[in-house]
Amino acid sequence: MPYPYTEESLKELRNTGDELADATVAALFERGDVGTFNTLMRYVSTAGAPLPEGLPDVAREYLAATATPPAWVDWGEMEKARLFFIDNNVHISTALSFASMPACYVVPRVAKLLSATHSLAYPSKRMAETGQFVVYLMRPDAFEAGSRFVPAAQKVRLLHASIRHHLLREDRWDTETDGVPICLEDMIGGQMFFSMLVLDSLHRLGIHMSNEGADAYYYAWRVVGAMLGVDQDAVPKTLEEARQFSDLYMTLHMGPSDEGVQLTRQLVEMYEEVVPGTLFDPIVGALVRHLVGDTCGDWLGVPRTPWDTAVKAVPHLLGVLETIEDRSPYGAWALDKLGDLVSVFELSALTRGRVMHYAIPEQLKREFGVSGTVPPKRRWSPPPVTVG
Repeated sequence: MPYPYTEESLKELRNTGDELADATVAALFERGDVGTFNTLMRYVSTAGAPLPEGLPDVAREYLAATATPPAWVDWGEMEKARLFFIDNNVHISTALSFASMPACYVVPRVAKLLSATHSLAYPSKRMAETGQFVVYLMRPDAFEAGSRFVPAAQKVRLLHASIRHHLLREDRWDTETDGVPICLEDMIGGQMFFSMLVLDSLHRLGIHMSNEGADAYYYAWRVVGAMLGVDQDAVPKTLEEARQFSDLYMTLHMGPSDEGVQLTRQLVEMYEEVVPGTLFDPIVGALVRHLVGDTCGDWLGVPRTPWDTAVKAVPHLLGVLETIEDRSPYGAWALDKLGDLVSVFELSALTRGRVMHYAIPEQLKREFGVSGTVPPKRRWSPPPVTVG
């Protein structure tokens, strides 16, 4: 797809899914092998592990075809991304939780899809899956034998394909208006939410980032997109191109929806349960408002509270911590360790001690509770807005 992006070029992406994963899922359902696949794949959680006997041939072929990262990966850049993540662990987790996920909810068709596949009895499932997935990605051995990232990516890709399969087969999706479920346009949009928007949020929180670190973090998510079946010919290659895609995508699609309000309420209530006591509960919604803005906060039904003003002091507090980190190697070590412990605590609370298996749902209603209906260099600044 040529850059710059246009409304017409984005529209072309709306009717495209993931040919390989879609064909694999269709074959598994046609042959009645989904249950067998899910049962056997629970035992395949690390890269390089032998595949179990009895795994359907179509699944073996898919797993073989998707077992390695793309040939163009720059491993030096991936290591820079890992170090960037370590240095900003808590801040990135905050951005993913309070900016990236709400941004998904502010696109009505994405909110509708998430509402149709979000476990109503276990609302933290998607956040747990996302958190665990990012942790796997940022480990030093993410793409080596014994890692958990590659199998997770393979399973997530099939999970997306199975959602497309169900919604289209059950005629519960308006393809005329919205294209295919989890279309290429939305997959790239999601990639922007978890990369570009995270960097924007860190900037909004006052976190010091080098250009090198920001570029590497975005690059890592390009690799993730490739592993998840996103056509790289259509993906923005630089942060400047990512800004142009994101601005156009959000301008075309963001708005209020009942599903967005419901999902945001679940997200806020979930984190209020994680934070001990009730005194600091309002800060959850205040952080969402601070990171996504008042317009999106209103669309998502986030209540206004006195904390909306207080939370604006967060960048000043983080600035003090960064000063400590820059001036003392012991302070840097202690803060990195604290960040790791906080992230581990958060992920443990979200997963409730479970390992996310990303299984293919045999039917949406039963599975998902669907109702019948680096050293600092020049400081990074976000690319300028491209839509007036």
